Amino acid sequence: MKKEGDATSLLYAAHRPALVRYATRILGSREAAEDIVQDAFLRFSPANTYGASASQTLAYLYRIVRNLCLDLIKRRKIEMREQDSEPPFWSLPRAVETPEETVLVSDEVRTITGILDRFPLDVRVALEMHRFGGYTLEEVAAHLGISVATAHRHVRAALVEIALRLGNDAP
Repeated sequence: MKKEGDATSLLYAAHRPALVRYATRILGSREAAEDIVQDAFLRFSPANTYGASASQTLAYLYRIVRNLCLDLIKRRKIEMREQDSEPPFWSLPRAVETPEETVLVSDEVRTITGILDRFPLDVRVALEMHRFGGYTLEEVAAHLGISVATAHRHVRAALVEIALRLGNDAP
């Protein structure tokens, strides 16, 4: 058994630079690739390769590296999605300190309400669900009985129209 572990370590050592290059191409970061390859070696179990040829063992090691890279990418996307989930600035409550600011905020709310009233019902519902209700585009699409792409177009069109109108009304 000791001899088998030594052979596995030698196989890993011989192919480590290639494994790091492989992981770097997937991740785009050599530092992250180094960590992944090290983690892959720690997870690499000679018992899973008992009786396998060197090429099968190497393929198994590459598969471990690939799966760890994909897990890392998935984890990064989830973290980014959580960071990007901040609502737009105009939907956040803010402290109004002067009567002039109160009037400006009221005008903006009136403008946005007027814009929303002119949208077709499905566009308005899509925007309100997505931006104010926190629903995903998939949930909005399912509720309205439309495709996700159409739900995205509805929300984007409404946000662009609101931004343009608020920009044009600015002093």
